[in-house]
Amino acid sequence: MLAPHPYASAQAALPDLQTADALGQDLFIRSGSTGMVMVVVRDKQVFFRGYGETAPGSGQVPTQSSILRLCSLSKIFASDLFIKLAGDKLVRLDDPLQKFAPPKVKVPGKPGHPIVLSNLATHTSGIPREVGHAPKGTPHFTFPDEPSRWRWLPKQVLKSTPGTEAVYSNVGFDLLGDALEKAAHKPYATLLFERTTQPLGMRETGFTPNASQCARLLQAGRDEGPCTDTQESAGSSGLYSTAADVTLWLQYLLGAQPAIAEAVYVDPATLLKQSGLDHAGAPTGIGLGWMHIAATDGSDITEKTGGGAGFVTYIALSQTHHTAIFVAATDGAPNPNPAPPAAPVPHLNFFGLANNVLLGVDGLAPLAPPPPKPIRRTKPRTNAIPKRRVRR
Repeated sequence: MLAPHPYASAQAALPDLQTADALGQDLFIRSGSTGMVMVVVRDKQVFFRGYGETAPGSGQVPTQSSILRLCSLSKIFASDLFIKLAGDKLVRLDDPLQKFAPPKVKVPGKPGHPIVLSNLATHTSGIPREVGHAPKGTPHFTFPDEPSRWRWLPKQVLKSTPGTEAVYSNVGFDLLGDALEKAAHKPYATLLFERTTQPLGMRETGFTPNASQCARLLQAGRDEGPCTDTQESAGSSGLYSTAADVTLWLQYLLGAQPAIAEAVYVDPATLLKQSGLDHAGAPTGIGLGWMHIAATDGSDITEKTGGGAGFVTYIALSQTHHTAIFVAATDGAPNPNPAPPAAPVPHLNFFGLANNVLLGVDGLAPLAPPPPKPIRRTKPRTNAIPKRRVRR
């Protein structure tokens, strides 16, 4: 059950939630996506809209039951499980990763500073972003498998002392998922089903889509490979879901998730460096999978970005205003006859525009756009969202 809006007496002054439609349409058009879904939750109100097409030329608008790749939004499901298992005393935030390593595997560290589980969840472990490049033809989010990453880990020399720098790491979250599996003595997919998706009624969220679900997967403007089992990247990137299921997730995040799951655990000002955490704006705080950025009224936006396999995904929450947004969009098709650009093409801040949809339904001013970052393309594309092979 959602708690009352903190400004319930001012509800009449808030914009109608349907105003999100025009803002979403603008975001869709400017992104150049093939298809997009958007969910906005405010108190007990829910707005959904699909834009564009389920696949190039399909003529079908995405629906609440269209299958989506959540990409790195999978990480906030992992951090939610982390908090739940910590509440059950099965793990602690400061447990060393070594405790959950396979026999004879030595986890790297720095003298007096082992990698602990909260380092993995806040991207402060010193572990690189990826194990390496997947072999050619490998389906998205199936590399590396669990044995491979644990063979790779002992060979690494940490780039920093754990806790001193924040550098985005996908493999770090996959290792966190492995640790949670071992702590609970259950496969990660089973653990997520029992603790999260089944209790919330998220019937189409998981890692192993059936043929019916794969037929409903949104398709980007180019072939992104097969719809397949993605349990190997369960902690970092592998979740499939629908807008209907994510609506239930947003309601949980606003109304039932323990506050400690969305809290700030690292102040970026105390770090020597941060990298890869600012896609939606400069972080004012780093949480367990979440980033915090400042809204125009001084409140917090708690957000998570995602991208890969032809998708870009985003969740942002305003606990102060009891609102949340989810957006998932597929890349547009390449232009077969591109004209050379007269000047470098500025990067569209998809996440920043989504933040402004959230702020708009709260009656707040939009965030100032960041300085444009030119992208020089030898083969310009019609879509403004660049192809995402690297997981975000």
